[in-house]
Amino acid sequence: MVSLTAGDFMATTTTSAEFTLPERYHTDRRGPGRFVFSHALRRWYAILMLLGGSLGNAALAAAIPGLIGQAFNAVSASPAQLDVLRRMALLVGTFHLVRVTLQFLRNFGAEWIAQSIERDVRDELYSNLLGKSMTFHSLQSVGDTMARATNDVREVNFLFSPGLNMVIGSLSFLFMPLIVAPSYHPALILTPLIFTVLYFISLAFYLRALRPVTERVRGAFGALNSRLSEALDGIETVKGSAQENEEVDIFRQNASAYRDAAVRQGDIEARFVPFLLFGIAAAFGLLHAMLLFRQGEINAGQVIGYFSLLMLLDFPTFTSLWAYSQISLGLASARRILDLMNQETDLDQNAGGYSGPMRGEIEFRDVTFAYPDGDEAALCDLNFTIRPGQTVAIVGQTGVGKTSLIRLINRTYDVTQGSVLVDGVDVRDWNLEALRRSISIIEQDVFLFSRSISDNIAFGKPGAASEEVKAAARAAQADEFIRSFKDGYETVIGERGVTLSGGQRQRLALARAFLTDPNILILDDSTSAIDSATEDGIQRAIFTAARGRTTLLITHRLSQIRWADLIIVLRQGKIAAIGRHEDLLESSEAYRKIFRE
Repeated sequence: MVSLTAGDFMATTTTSAEFTLPERYHTDRRGPGRFVFSHALRRWYAILMLLGGSLGNAALAAAIPGLIGQAFNAVSASPAQLDVLRRMALLVGTFHLVRVTLQFLRNFGAEWIAQSIERDVRDELYSNLLGKSMTFHSLQSVGDTMARATNDVREVNFLFSPGLNMVIGSLSFLFMPLIVAPSYHPALILTPLIFTVLYFISLAFYLRALRPVTERVRGAFGALNSRLSEALDGIETVKGSAQENEEVDIFRQNASAYRDAAVRQGDIEARFVPFLLFGIAAAFGLLHAMLLFRQGEINAGQVIGYFSLLMLLDFPTFTSLWAYSQISLGLASARRILDLMNQETDLDQNAGGYSGPMRGEIEFRDVTFAYPDGDEAALCDLNFTIRPGQTVAIVGQTGVGKTSLIRLINRTYDVTQGSVLVDGVDVRDWNLEALRRSISIIEQDVFLFSRSISDNIAFGKPGAASEEVKAAARAAQADEFIRSFKDGYETVIGERGVTLSGGQRQRLALARAFLTDPNILILDDSTSAIDSATEDGIQRAIFTAARGRTTLLITHRLSQIRWADLIIVLRQGKIAAIGRHEDLLESSEAYRKIFRE
Protein backbone atom coordinates (compact mmCIF):
# COMPACT_ATOMS: atom_id res chain seq x y z
CA MET A 1 0.00 0.00 0.00
CA VAL A 2 1.26 3.47 -0.86
CA SER A 3 1.24 5.99 1.96
CA LEU A 4 1.39 9.67 1.07
CA THR A 5 2.08 12.83 2.95
CA ALA A 6 1.57 16.41 1.93
CA GLY A 7 5.22 16.59 0.87
CA ASP A 8 4.94 13.77 -1.65
CA PHE A 9 3.18 15.90 -4.20
CA MET A 10 2.11 19.48 -4.79
CA ALA A 11 -0.74 20.93 -2.79
CA THR A 12 -4.16 20.58 -4.32
CA THR A 13 -5.61 23.58 -6.06
CA THR A 14 -8.10 25.70 -4.21
CA THR A 15 -10.41 26.02 -7.17
CA SER A 16 -13.79 24.37 -6.89
CA ALA A 17 -13.72 22.94 -10.41
CA GLU A 18 -12.77 19.41 -11.37
CA PHE A 19 -11.70 20.69 -14.80
CA THR A 20 -10.20 24.07 -15.59
CA LEU A 21 -8.66 25.78 -18.58
CA PRO A 22 -5.89 28.34 -18.01
CA GLU A 23 -7.49 31.75 -17.70
CA ARG A 24 -6.44 34.21 -20.36
CA TYR A 25 -7.23 36.92 -17.86
CA HIS A 26 -8.98 37.29 -14.54
CA THR A 27 -12.64 38.30 -14.43
CA ASP A 28 -14.47 39.79 -11.48
CA ARG A 29 -17.45 37.57 -10.59
CA ARG A 30 -18.68 39.54 -7.59
CA GLY A 31 -21.54 41.09 -9.54
CA PRO A 32 -22.93 41.33 -13.09
CA GLY A 33 -21.64 44.88 -13.63
CA ARG A 34 -18.17 44.00 -12.38
CA PHE A 35 -18.21 40.84 -14.50
CA VAL A 36 -19.02 42.43 -17.86
CA PHE A 37 -16.74 45.41 -17.35
CA SER A 38 -13.82 43.24 -16.24
CA HIS A 39 -14.17 41.71 -19.70
CA ALA A 40 -14.61 45.11 -21.36
CA LEU A 41 -11.54 46.70 -19.76
CA ARG A 42 -9.37 44.27 -21.70
CA ARG A 43 -10.46 46.19 -24.81
CA TRP A 44 -9.42 49.61 -23.53
CA TYR A 45 -8.42 50.72 -27.02
CA ALA A 46 -11.93 49.99 -28.30
CA ILE A 47 -13.39 51.81 -25.28
CA LEU A 48 -11.26 54.87 -26.15
CA MET A 49 -12.48 54.59 -29.73
CA LEU A 50 -16.09 54.46 -28.50
CA LEU A 51 -15.69 57.40 -26.10
CA GLY A 52 -13.65 59.52 -28.51
CA GLY A 53 -16.04 58.96 -31.37
CA SER A 54 -19.04 59.68 -29.18
CA LEU A 55 -17.72 62.88 -27.60
CA GLY A 56 -16.33 64.21 -30.89
CA ASN A 57 -19.58 63.51 -32.70
CA ALA A 58 -21.64 65.24 -30.00
CA ALA A 59 -19.31 68.25 -29.89
CA LEU A 60 -19.61 68.79 -33.64
CA ALA A 61 -23.39 68.24 -33.52
CA ALA A 62 -23.59 70.97 -30.83
CA ALA A 63 -21.46 73.35 -32.93
CA ILE A 64 -23.57 73.02 -36.09
CA PRO A 65 -26.68 74.88 -34.72
CA GLY A 66 -24.48 77.92 -34.00
CA LEU A 67 -23.17 77.84 -37.56
CA ILE A 68 -26.72 77.60 -38.91
CA GLY A 69 -27.71 80.59 -36.75
CA GLN A 70 -24.80 82.61 -38.13
CA ALA A 71 -25.82 81.62 -41.68
CA PHE A 72 -29.37 82.85 -40.97
CA ASN A 73 -28.02 86.19 -39.76
CA ALA A 74 -25.81 86.44 -42.87
CA VAL A 75 -28.80 85.84 -45.16
CA SER A 76 -30.98 88.28 -43.19
CA ALA A 77 -28.38 91.03 -43.34
CA SER A 78 -28.79 93.79 -45.87
CA PRO A 79 -27.00 93.29 -48.10
CA ALA A 80 -26.65 89.52 -47.62
CA GLN A 81 -23.21 88.44 -46.44
CA LEU A 82 -22.69 85.71 -49.03
CA ASP A 83 -19.06 85.10 -48.10
CA VAL A 84 -20.14 84.35 -44.51
CA LEU A 85 -22.92 82.10 -45.83
CA ARG A 86 -20.46 80.16 -48.00
CA ARG A 87 -18.04 79.77 -45.09
CA MET A 88 -20.81 78.53 -42.80
CA ALA A 89 -22.05 76.08 -45.44
CA LEU A 90 -18.53 74.74 -45.93
CA LEU A 91 -18.04 74.31 -42.19
CA VAL A 92 -21.42 72.58 -41.75
CA GLY A 93 -20.61 70.18 -44.58
CA THR A 94 -17.13 69.49 -43.20
CA PHE A 95 -18.48 68.92 -39.69
CA HIS A 96 -21.01 66.42 -40.99
CA LEU A 97 -18.33 64.51 -42.89
CA VAL A 98 -16.18 64.35 -39.76
CA ARG A 99 -19.25 63.26 -37.74
CA VAL A 100 -19.80 60.35 -40.10
CA THR A 101 -16.23 59.19 -39.46
CA LEU A 102 -16.58 59.61 -35.71
CA GLN A 103 -19.91 57.75 -35.69
CA PHE A 104 -18.24 54.92 -37.57
CA LEU A 105 -15.44 54.77 -34.98
CA ARG A 106 -18.00 54.81 -32.15
CA ASN A 107 -20.10 52.02 -33.66
CA PHE A 108 -17.05 49.97 -34.66
CA GLY A 109 -15.54 50.23 -31.17
CA ALA A 110 -18.81 49.23 -29.51
CA GLU A 111 -19.34 46.29 -31.86
CA TRP A 112 -15.74 45.14 -31.40
CA ILE A 113 -16.21 45.12 -27.63
CA ALA A 114 -19.60 43.38 -27.86
CA GLN A 115 -18.51 40.56 -30.17
CA SER A 116 -15.23 39.97 -28.32
CA ILE A 117 -16.99 39.82 -24.95
CA GLU A 118 -19.63 37.41 -26.27
CA ARG A 119 -16.89 35.08 -27.46
CA ASP A 120 -14.94 35.29 -24.20
CA VAL A 121 -17.99 34.88 -21.97
CA ARG A 122 -18.99 31.79 -23.97
CA ASP A 123 -15.47 30.37 -23.53
CA GLU A 124 -15.47 31.12 -19.81
CA LEU A 125 -18.94 29.71 -19.23
CA TYR A 126 -18.30 26.55 -21.27
CA SER A 127 -15.04 25.85 -19.44
CA ASN A 128 -16.81 26.51 -16.14
CA LEU A 129 -19.64 24.10 -16.98
CA LEU A 130 -17.21 21.34 -17.92
CA GLY A 131 -15.55 21.91 -14.56
CA LYS A 132 -18.74 21.37 -12.57
CA SER A 133 -19.18 18.07 -10.79
CA MET A 134 -21.89 15.53 -11.55
CA THR A 135 -23.62 16.69 -8.38
CA PHE A 136 -24.14 20.06 -10.05
CA HIS A 137 -25.21 18.67 -13.43
CA SER A 138 -27.61 16.21 -11.80
CA LEU A 139 -29.52 19.07 -10.18
CA GLN A 140 -29.29 21.65 -12.98
CA SER A 141 -31.85 21.73 -15.79
CA VAL A 142 -30.20 21.21 -19.19
CA GLY A 143 -32.71 23.45 -20.94
CA ASP A 144 -32.14 26.33 -18.53
CA THR A 145 -28.38 25.88 -18.83
CA MET A 146 -28.68 26.03 -22.62
CA ALA A 147 -30.77 29.21 -22.37
CA ARG A 148 -28.06 30.84 -20.27
CA ALA A 149 -25.23 29.60 -22.48
CA THR A 150 -26.86 30.83 -25.69
CA ASN A 151 -29.51 33.51 -25.34
CA ASP A 152 -28.24 35.09 -22.11
CA VAL A 153 -24.70 35.34 -23.47
CA ARG A 154 -26.15 36.99 -26.58
CA GLU A 155 -27.94 39.52 -24.37
CA VAL A 156 -24.59 40.44 -22.82
CA ASN A 157 -23.45 41.23 -26.36
CA PHE A 158 -26.48 43.48 -26.86
CA LEU A 159 -25.72 45.20 -23.56
CA PHE A 160 -22.71 46.80 -25.27
CA SER A 161 -24.03 47.11 -28.79
CA PRO A 162 -26.47 48.69 -29.25
CA GLY A 163 -27.15 49.23 -25.49
CA LEU A 164 -24.08 50.91 -24.03
CA ASN A 165 -23.13 52.35 -27.41
CA MET A 166 -26.38 54.30 -27.57
CA VAL A 167 -26.27 55.28 -23.89
CA ILE A 168 -22.77 56.78 -24.16
CA GLY A 169 -23.75 58.52 -27.39
CA SER A 170 -26.95 59.89 -25.88
CA LEU A 171 -25.24 61.10 -22.69
CA SER A 172 -22.74 63.01 -24.84
CA PHE A 173 -25.65 64.73 -26.58
CA LEU A 174 -27.36 65.31 -23.22
CA PHE A 175 -24.49 67.30 -21.72
CA MET A 176 -23.56 69.34 -24.82
CA PRO A 177 -26.49 71.82 -24.44
CA LEU A 178 -25.31 72.45 -20.86
CA ILE A 179 -21.87 73.37 -22.19
CA VAL A 180 -22.87 75.33 -25.31
CA ALA A 181 -26.12 77.09 -24.24
CA PRO A 182 -24.38 79.75 -22.08
CA SER A 183 -22.44 80.87 -25.17
CA TYR A 184 -25.76 82.22 -26.52
CA HIS A 185 -26.81 83.74 -23.21
CA PRO A 186 -26.01 82.69 -19.62
CA ALA A 187 -29.72 82.43 -18.72
CA LEU A 188 -30.33 79.87 -21.48
CA ILE A 189 -28.63 77.15 -19.44
CA LEU A 190 -31.79 77.00 -17.32
CA THR A 191 -33.85 74.76 -19.65
CA PRO A 192 -31.22 72.09 -20.39
CA LEU A 193 -30.20 72.11 -16.71
CA ILE A 194 -33.73 71.49 -15.43
CA PHE A 195 -34.33 68.89 -18.15
CA THR A 196 -31.10 67.01 -17.27
CA VAL A 197 -31.92 66.89 -13.56
CA LEU A 198 -35.50 65.69 -14.14
CA TYR A 199 -34.26 63.28 -16.82
CA PHE A 200 -31.95 61.45 -14.41
CA ILE A 201 -34.56 61.41 -11.64
CA SER A 202 -37.18 59.87 -13.95
CA LEU A 203 -34.56 57.50 -15.37
CA ALA A 204 -33.72 56.25 -11.86
CA PHE A 205 -37.39 55.41 -11.20
CA TYR A 206 -37.66 53.82 -14.65
CA LEU A 207 -34.66 51.55 -14.13
CA ARG A 208 -35.80 50.60 -10.63
CA ALA A 209 -39.16 49.46 -12.03
CA LEU A 210 -37.53 47.82 -15.03
CA ARG A 211 -34.91 45.66 -13.31
CA PRO A 212 -37.19 43.05 -11.65
CA VAL A 213 -39.29 42.82 -14.81
CA THR A 214 -36.30 42.15 -17.08
CA GLU A 215 -35.14 39.48 -14.64
CA ARG A 216 -38.59 37.87 -14.85
CA VAL A 217 -38.36 38.01 -18.65
CA ARG A 218 -35.02 36.17 -18.63
CA GLY A 219 -36.23 33.70 -15.98
CA ALA A 220 -39.43 32.96 -17.92
CA PHE A 221 -37.38 32.35 -21.05
CA GLY A 222 -35.16 29.92 -19.13
CA ALA A 223 -38.21 28.02 -17.82
CA LEU A 224 -39.68 27.90 -21.33
CA ASN A 225 -36.46 26.55 -22.79
CA SER A 226 -35.99 24.07 -19.95
CA ARG A 227 -39.38 22.43 -20.44
CA LEU A 228 -38.92 22.34 -24.21
CA SER A 229 -35.56 20.60 -23.80
CA GLU A 230 -37.05 18.03 -21.43
CA ALA A 231 -39.94 17.27 -23.77
CA LEU A 232 -37.64 16.80 -26.78
CA ASP A 233 -35.12 14.76 -24.80
CA GLY A 234 -37.92 12.49 -23.58
CA ILE A 235 -39.89 12.48 -26.83
CA GLU A 236 -40.12 8.68 -26.85
CA THR A 237 -41.72 8.71 -23.41
CA VAL A 238 -44.07 11.54 -24.38
CA LYS A 239 -45.29 9.77 -27.50
CA GLY A 240 -45.30 6.35 -25.88
CA SER A 241 -47.59 7.69 -23.15
CA ALA A 242 -49.74 9.72 -25.59
CA GLN A 243 -49.02 12.90 -23.61
CA GLU A 244 -48.54 15.26 -26.57
CA ASN A 245 -51.59 17.40 -25.71
CA GLU A 246 -50.51 17.75 -22.08
CA GLU A 247 -47.01 18.82 -23.12
CA VAL A 248 -48.46 21.35 -25.56
CA ASP A 249 -50.60 22.79 -22.76
CA ILE A 250 -47.58 23.10 -20.46
CA PHE A 251 -45.58 24.74 -23.24
CA ARG A 252 -48.40 27.21 -23.86
CA GLN A 253 -48.48 28.08 -20.17
CA ASN A 254 -44.73 28.72 -20.15
CA ALA A 255 -44.97 30.70 -23.40
CA SER A 256 -47.79 32.77 -21.88
CA ALA A 257 -45.71 33.48 -18.79
CA TYR A 258 -42.86 34.67 -21.01
CA ARG A 259 -45.25 36.79 -23.07
CA ASP A 260 -46.81 38.33 -19.94
CA ALA A 261 -43.39 39.25 -18.57
CA ALA A 262 -42.41 40.80 -21.92
CA VAL A 263 -45.71 42.73 -22.09
CA ARG A 264 -45.13 44.02 -18.57
CA GLN A 265 -41.73 45.28 -19.71
CA GLY A 266 -43.37 46.98 -22.68
CA ASP A 267 -45.96 48.57 -20.39
CA ILE A 268 -43.21 50.14 -18.27
CA GLU A 269 -41.41 51.36 -21.39
CA ALA A 270 -44.65 52.87 -22.77
CA ARG A 271 -44.95 55.11 -19.69
CA PHE A 272 -41.48 56.57 -20.23
CA VAL A 273 -41.62 60.08 -18.66
CA PRO A 274 -38.62 61.73 -20.49
CA PHE A 275 -40.70 61.94 -23.69
CA LEU A 276 -43.04 64.33 -21.91
CA LEU A 277 -40.09 66.18 -20.38
CA PHE A 278 -38.54 66.69 -23.80
CA GLY A 279 -41.71 68.22 -25.22
CA ILE A 280 -42.00 70.60 -22.25
CA ALA A 281 -38.30 71.50 -22.48
CA ALA A 282 -38.52 72.30 -26.18
CA ALA A 283 -41.54 74.56 -25.67
CA PHE A 284 -40.15 76.30 -22.58
CA GLY A 285 -36.71 76.76 -24.14
CA LEU A 286 -38.15 78.35 -27.27
CA LEU A 287 -40.34 80.65 -25.19
CA HIS A 288 -37.37 81.66 -23.05
CA ALA A 289 -35.23 82.40 -26.12
CA MET A 290 -38.02 84.47 -27.73
CA LEU A 291 -38.39 86.56 -24.56
CA LEU A 292 -34.66 87.26 -24.59
CA PHE A 293 -34.91 88.14 -28.29
CA ARG A 294 -37.70 90.67 -27.61
CA GLN A 295 -35.53 92.19 -24.87
CA GLY A 296 -32.67 92.51 -27.36
CA GLU A 297 -30.43 90.14 -25.40
CA ILE A 298 -29.93 87.75 -28.34
CA ASN A 299 -30.47 87.95 -32.10
CA ALA A 300 -32.66 85.83 -34.37
CA GLY A 301 -29.81 83.58 -35.45
CA GLN A 302 -29.06 82.78 -31.83
CA VAL A 303 -32.72 81.89 -31.23
CA ILE A 304 -32.54 79.46 -34.16
CA GLY A 305 -29.19 78.08 -33.03
CA TYR A 306 -30.37 77.64 -29.43
CA PHE A 307 -33.60 75.91 -30.41
CA SER A 308 -31.64 73.60 -32.75
CA LEU A 309 -29.29 72.90 -29.84
CA LEU A 310 -32.24 71.86 -27.66
CA MET A 311 -33.28 69.42 -30.39
CA LEU A 312 -30.12 67.45 -29.56
CA LEU A 313 -31.98 66.32 -26.42
CA ASP A 314 -34.29 64.30 -28.67
CA PHE A 315 -31.55 61.69 -29.21
CA PRO A 316 -30.93 60.81 -25.52
CA THR A 317 -34.70 60.89 -24.89
CA PHE A 318 -35.53 58.48 -27.70
CA THR A 319 -32.60 56.09 -27.30
CA SER A 320 -32.95 55.83 -23.52
CA LEU A 321 -36.39 54.25 -24.03
CA TRP A 322 -34.85 51.01 -25.32
CA ALA A 323 -31.10 51.38 -24.73
CA TYR A 324 -31.47 51.24 -20.94
CA SER A 325 -33.91 48.36 -21.32
CA GLN A 326 -31.24 46.54 -23.30
CA ILE A 327 -28.66 47.24 -20.62
CA SER A 328 -31.07 46.03 -17.94
CA LEU A 329 -31.69 42.83 -19.91
CA GLY A 330 -27.95 42.39 -20.41
CA LEU A 331 -27.23 42.79 -16.70
CA ALA A 332 -30.07 40.38 -15.85
CA SER A 333 -28.53 37.87 -18.25
CA ALA A 334 -25.06 38.43 -16.80
CA ARG A 335 -26.52 37.81 -13.34
CA ARG A 336 -28.02 34.49 -14.54
CA ILE A 337 -24.67 33.50 -16.07
CA LEU A 338 -22.86 34.35 -12.85
CA ASP A 339 -25.40 32.41 -10.79
CA LEU A 340 -24.47 29.38 -12.87
CA MET A 341 -20.71 29.89 -12.77
CA ASN A 342 -20.54 30.79 -9.08
CA GLN A 343 -22.35 27.68 -7.90
CA GLU A 344 -19.82 25.63 -5.99
CA THR A 345 -18.93 22.06 -6.82
CA ASP A 346 -17.48 19.69 -4.24
CA LEU A 347 -14.84 18.22 -6.54
CA ASP A 348 -11.62 19.77 -7.74
CA GLN A 349 -9.14 18.87 -10.43
CA ASN A 350 -6.29 18.54 -7.92
CA ALA A 351 -3.75 19.28 -10.63
CA GLY A 352 -0.88 18.73 -8.19
CA GLY A 353 -2.19 15.39 -6.96
CA TYR A 354 -0.75 11.90 -7.32
CA SER A 355 -0.42 10.77 -10.95
CA GLY A 356 1.80 7.72 -10.84
CA PRO A 357 1.17 4.53 -12.81
CA MET A 358 -1.95 2.66 -11.70
CA ARG A 359 -1.90 -1.01 -10.71
CA GLY A 360 -5.65 -1.28 -10.13
CA GLU A 361 -6.04 -2.06 -6.43
CA ILE A 362 -9.29 -0.72 -4.98
CA GLU A 363 -10.15 -0.45 -1.32
CA PHE A 364 -13.29 0.86 0.40
CA ARG A 365 -12.75 1.89 4.03
CA ASP A 366 -15.85 2.56 6.12
CA VAL A 367 -17.50 4.21 3.12
CA THR A 368 -20.87 5.90 3.56
CA PHE A 369 -22.40 7.92 0.74
CA ALA A 370 -25.57 9.99 0.40
CA TYR A 371 -26.64 12.06 -2.60
CA PRO A 372 -26.85 15.82 -1.92
CA ASP A 373 -30.62 15.85 -2.30
CA GLY A 374 -31.19 12.44 -0.69
CA ASP A 375 -32.77 11.89 2.70
CA GLU A 376 -31.04 8.57 3.34
CA ALA A 377 -27.59 7.19 2.65
CA ALA A 378 -27.31 5.21 -0.59
CA LEU A 379 -24.35 3.23 0.78
CA CYS A 380 -23.47 2.47 4.41
CA ASP A 381 -20.24 1.22 6.05
CA LEU A 382 -18.69 -0.52 3.04
CA ASN A 383 -15.39 -2.29 3.63
CA PHE A 384 -13.68 -4.47 1.02
CA THR A 385 -10.47 -4.74 -1.01
CA ILE A 386 -10.07 -5.68 -4.67
CA ARG A 387 -6.60 -6.82 -5.70
CA PRO A 388 -5.04 -5.72 -9.01
CA GLY A 389 -6.23 -7.83 -11.92
CA GLN A 390 -9.25 -9.31 -10.13
CA THR A 391 -12.65 -9.52 -11.79
CA VAL A 392 -15.38 -8.58 -9.32
CA ALA A 393 -19.13 -8.86 -9.82
CA ILE A 394 -21.37 -6.49 -7.87
CA VAL A 395 -24.88 -7.86 -7.57
CA GLY A 396 -28.09 -6.99 -5.82
CA GLN A 397 -31.66 -5.99 -6.45
CA THR A 398 -32.51 -2.74 -8.24
CA GLY A 399 -31.85 0.35 -6.15
CA VAL A 400 -29.41 -1.14 -3.64
CA GLY A 401 -26.56 1.21 -4.62
CA LYS A 402 -24.51 -0.72 -7.19
CA THR A 403 -24.12 2.22 -9.59
CA SER A 404 -23.52 4.61 -6.69
CA LEU A 405 -20.62 2.39 -5.59
CA ILE A 406 -18.77 2.50 -8.89
CA ARG A 407 -19.26 6.27 -9.23
CA LEU A 408 -17.18 6.75 -6.11
CA ILE A 409 -14.15 5.06 -7.68
CA ASN A 410 -13.57 7.68 -10.39
CA ARG A 411 -14.86 10.55 -8.20
CA THR A 412 -18.01 11.21 -10.13
CA TYR A 413 -19.13 11.75 -6.54
CA ASP A 414 -17.15 11.98 -3.31
CA VAL A 415 -17.84 9.83 -0.28
CA THR A 416 -19.81 11.33 2.61
CA GLN A 417 -17.72 9.42 5.16
CA GLY A 418 -14.76 7.10 4.95
CA SER A 419 -12.43 6.85 1.96
CA VAL A 420 -12.00 5.09 -1.38
CA LEU A 421 -8.41 4.23 -2.22
CA VAL A 422 -6.87 3.27 -5.54
CA ASP A 423 -3.40 1.75 -5.19
CA GLY A 424 -3.45 2.85 -1.56
CA VAL A 425 -4.01 6.51 -2.44
CA ASP A 426 -7.27 8.21 -1.52
CA VAL A 427 -8.99 9.10 -4.79
CA ARG A 428 -9.32 12.68 -3.48
CA ASP A 429 -5.51 12.84 -3.47
CA TRP A 430 -5.18 11.67 -7.06
CA ASN A 431 -4.79 14.06 -9.94
CA LEU A 432 -8.34 13.82 -11.25
CA GLU A 433 -7.36 13.60 -14.92
CA ALA A 434 -4.78 10.89 -14.24
CA LEU A 435 -7.31 8.93 -12.18
CA ARG A 436 -10.08 9.06 -14.78
CA ARG A 437 -7.81 8.34 -17.75
CA SER A 438 -6.96 5.00 -16.15
CA ILE A 439 -10.59 4.07 -15.44
CA SER A 440 -13.18 3.28 -18.10
CA ILE A 441 -16.87 2.98 -17.23
CA ILE A 442 -19.46 1.58 -19.61
CA GLU A 443 -22.95 2.31 -18.38
CA GLN A 444 -26.28 0.82 -19.38
CA ASP A 445 -27.44 4.18 -20.77
CA VAL A 446 -24.76 4.67 -23.41
CA PHE A 447 -24.12 8.20 -24.67
CA LEU A 448 -22.89 8.61 -28.22
CA PHE A 449 -22.18 11.88 -30.00
CA SER A 450 -23.53 13.14 -33.33
CA ARG A 451 -20.29 12.25 -35.03
CA SER A 452 -18.91 9.38 -37.07
CA ILE A 453 -18.70 5.90 -35.59
CA SER A 454 -14.91 6.14 -35.79
CA ASP A 455 -14.89 9.41 -33.82
CA ASN A 456 -17.17 7.92 -31.17
CA ILE A 457 -14.92 4.91 -30.65
CA ALA A 458 -11.83 7.11 -30.51
CA PHE A 459 -13.43 9.69 -28.20
CA GLY A 460 -11.29 8.69 -25.22
CA LYS A 461 -8.14 8.50 -27.38
CA PRO A 462 -8.14 11.34 -29.93
CA GLY A 463 -5.83 10.73 -32.84
CA ALA A 464 -6.01 6.96 -32.59
CA ALA A 465 -4.98 5.20 -35.80
CA SER A 466 -7.67 3.71 -37.99
CA GLU A 467 -6.38 0.20 -37.38
CA GLU A 468 -6.53 0.71 -33.61
CA VAL A 469 -10.16 1.78 -33.90
CA LYS A 470 -11.05 -1.20 -36.04
CA ALA A 471 -9.23 -3.61 -33.72
CA ALA A 472 -11.19 -2.27 -30.76
CA ALA A 473 -14.43 -2.64 -32.72
CA ARG A 474 -13.59 -6.25 -33.60
CA ALA A 475 -12.83 -6.99 -29.97
CA ALA A 476 -16.25 -5.61 -29.02
CA GLN A 477 -17.99 -7.64 -31.75
CA ALA A 478 -19.00 -4.38 -33.48
CA ASP A 479 -16.99 -4.57 -36.71
CA GLU A 480 -19.54 -6.64 -38.60
CA PHE A 481 -22.54 -4.33 -38.11
CA ILE A 482 -20.38 -1.23 -38.67
CA ARG A 483 -19.27 -2.51 -42.07
CA SER A 484 -22.90 -3.18 -42.99
CA PHE A 485 -23.50 0.59 -43.12
CA LYS A 486 -22.96 2.38 -46.41
CA ASP A 487 -20.19 4.62 -45.05
CA GLY A 488 -18.80 2.06 -42.62
CA TYR A 489 -16.74 3.62 -39.85
CA GLU A 490 -17.44 7.12 -41.24
CA THR A 491 -21.20 6.72 -40.75
CA VAL A 492 -22.52 9.67 -38.76
CA ILE A 493 -24.89 8.58 -36.02
CA GLY A 494 -27.59 10.68 -34.36
CA GLU A 495 -27.32 12.25 -30.95
CA ARG A 496 -27.17 9.59 -28.22
CA GLY A 497 -26.92 7.02 -31.00
CA VAL A 498 -30.66 7.08 -31.71
CA THR A 499 -30.09 5.59 -35.17
CA LEU A 500 -28.62 2.43 -33.60
CA SER A 501 -30.15 -0.40 -31.63
CA GLY A 502 -29.45 -0.76 -27.92
CA GLY A 503 -27.07 -3.64 -28.53
CA GLN A 504 -25.17 -1.72 -31.20
CA ARG A 505 -24.76 1.31 -28.93
CA GLN A 506 -23.40 -0.85 -26.12
CA ARG A 507 -20.93 -2.58 -28.43
CA LEU A 508 -19.61 0.80 -29.57
CA ALA A 509 -19.21 1.79 -25.93
CA LEU A 510 -17.27 -1.42 -25.32
CA ALA A 511 -15.05 -0.65 -28.31
CA ARG A 512 -14.42 2.85 -26.90
CA ALA A 513 -13.36 1.31 -23.58
CA PHE A 514 -11.13 -1.32 -25.20
CA LEU A 515 -9.33 1.38 -27.22
CA THR A 516 -8.34 3.40 -24.15
CA ASP A 517 -6.80 0.29 -22.53
CA PRO A 518 -7.77 1.26 -18.96
CA ASN A 519 -6.23 -0.16 -15.80
CA ILE A 520 -9.68 -0.43 -14.23
CA LEU A 521 -12.64 -1.46 -16.39
CA ILE A 522 -16.16 -1.05 -15.02
CA LEU A 523 -19.20 -2.45 -16.83
CA ASP A 524 -22.51 -1.24 -15.42
CA ASP A 525 -25.02 -3.73 -16.83
CA SER A 526 -23.44 -2.92 -20.19
CA THR A 527 -24.56 -6.12 -21.92
CA SER A 528 -28.21 -5.85 -20.94
CA ALA A 529 -29.31 -4.88 -24.46
CA ILE A 530 -27.27 -7.54 -26.25
CA ASP A 531 -29.00 -10.59 -27.65
CA SER A 532 -27.96 -14.12 -26.76
CA ALA A 533 -26.30 -14.74 -30.14
CA THR A 534 -23.99 -11.76 -29.61
CA GLU A 535 -23.48 -12.33 -25.90
CA ASP A 536 -21.08 -15.25 -26.29
CA GLY A 537 -18.75 -13.24 -28.51
CA ILE A 538 -18.85 -10.21 -26.23
CA GLN A 539 -18.42 -12.45 -23.22
CA ARG A 540 -15.16 -13.71 -24.70
CA ALA A 541 -14.15 -10.13 -25.54
CA ILE A 542 -14.78 -8.99 -21.97
CA PHE A 543 -12.95 -12.01 -20.59
CA THR A 544 -9.95 -11.21 -22.82
CA ALA A 545 -10.10 -7.50 -21.92
CA ALA A 546 -10.24 -8.33 -18.21
CA ARG A 547 -6.86 -10.05 -18.28
CA GLY A 548 -4.23 -7.94 -16.57
CA ARG A 549 -6.65 -5.26 -15.40
CA THR A 550 -9.09 -4.86 -12.54
CA THR A 551 -12.63 -5.39 -13.81
CA LEU A 552 -15.90 -4.62 -12.02
CA LEU A 553 -19.13 -6.06 -13.41
CA ILE A 554 -22.61 -4.91 -12.45
CA THR A 555 -24.80 -7.52 -14.04
CA HIS A 556 -27.71 -9.89 -13.55
CA ARG A 557 -26.36 -12.41 -16.07
CA LEU A 558 -25.34 -15.60 -14.28
CA SER A 559 -22.93 -16.42 -17.11
CA GLN A 560 -20.87 -13.34 -16.24
CA ILE A 561 -21.19 -13.61 -12.48
CA ARG A 562 -19.95 -17.19 -12.32
CA TRP A 563 -16.46 -16.52 -13.65
CA ALA A 564 -15.83 -13.54 -11.36
CA ASP A 565 -12.97 -13.87 -8.88
CA LEU A 566 -15.06 -12.14 -6.23
CA ILE A 567 -18.73 -11.36 -5.84
CA ILE A 568 -20.04 -8.53 -3.66
CA VAL A 569 -23.72 -8.79 -2.72
CA LEU A 570 -25.41 -5.52 -1.81
CA ARG A 571 -28.63 -5.27 0.15
CA GLN A 572 -30.16 -1.94 1.18
CA GLY A 573 -26.88 -0.13 0.62
CA LYS A 574 -24.82 -2.51 2.73
CA ILE A 575 -22.69 -5.54 1.97
CA ALA A 576 -24.82 -8.60 2.62
CA ALA A 577 -22.22 -11.13 1.52
CA ILE A 578 -18.88 -11.36 -0.26
CA GLY A 579 -17.13 -14.37 -1.79
CA ARG A 580 -17.06 -16.69 -4.81
CA HIS A 581 -20.14 -18.00 -6.64
CA GLU A 582 -20.13 -21.54 -5.27
CA ASP A 583 -19.51 -20.40 -1.69
CA LEU A 584 -22.24 -17.76 -1.78
CA LEU A 585 -24.80 -20.20 -3.14
CA GLU A 586 -24.29 -22.23 0.01
CA SER A 587 -23.86 -19.46 2.58
CA SER A 588 -25.88 -16.42 1.43
CA GLU A 589 -29.66 -16.35 1.34
CA ALA A 590 -29.51 -12.84 -0.20
CA TYR A 591 -27.40 -14.18 -3.08
CA ARG A 592 -29.67 -17.16 -3.69
CA LYS A 593 -32.70 -14.86 -3.64
CA ILE A 594 -31.29 -12.83 -6.54
CA PHE A 595 -31.35 -15.86 -8.81
CA ARG A 596 -34.70 -17.13 -7.60
CA GLU A 597 -36.23 -13.80 -8.61
